[in-house]
Amino acid sequence: MEIEFDVKISANVLYDYMLRHTYSSLSGIMGTLVGALMLVLFASNRQPICLIIGVVILLYLPWTLFIKSRQQALGTPAFKKPLHYRLSDDGIEVSQDETVEQMGWDGMVKAVSTLNSIIVYTTPTNACIFPKKDLGDSKYKVIEIISTHMPPKKVKIRG
Repeated sequence: MEIEFDVKISANVLYDYMLRHTYSSLSGIMGTLVGALMLVLFASNRQPICLIIGVVILLYLPWTLFIKSRQQALGTPAFKKPLHYRLSDDGIEVSQDETVEQMGWDGMVKAVSTLNSIIVYTTPTNACIFPKKDLGDSKYKVIEIISTHMPPKKVKIRG
């Protein structure tokens, strides 16, 4: 079983990935809870400082991720051209120009999805991002290959 496709990593694709990655981590969850708690405190005691702190906490992270995704998309040479992926029984191969990198399935950390992308983590912080718009009808075959080669507990993909 094998499939090949090209993807373009844009600022929006990076932002989607960063939001998913950040808000599924302990720090992202804790930040959201603290911000929400401050809004609840404002609702109960009407102290403007609670409102200000809550709003700043809840808006700071998405805004900084938005800025960071734009900077990374513009500043990373690899994102200027499409990346070519080949998923096979051996793993994931990514290439661009003369550079080729192969990663075996046994080294993959997890696979998840967002509304816009399928994400395969190669380390706890690095990932292959497959924008669904670039996959088109191949999306289901990509999901099938990932699900076939990774343990079910590591795969959290919704079509």
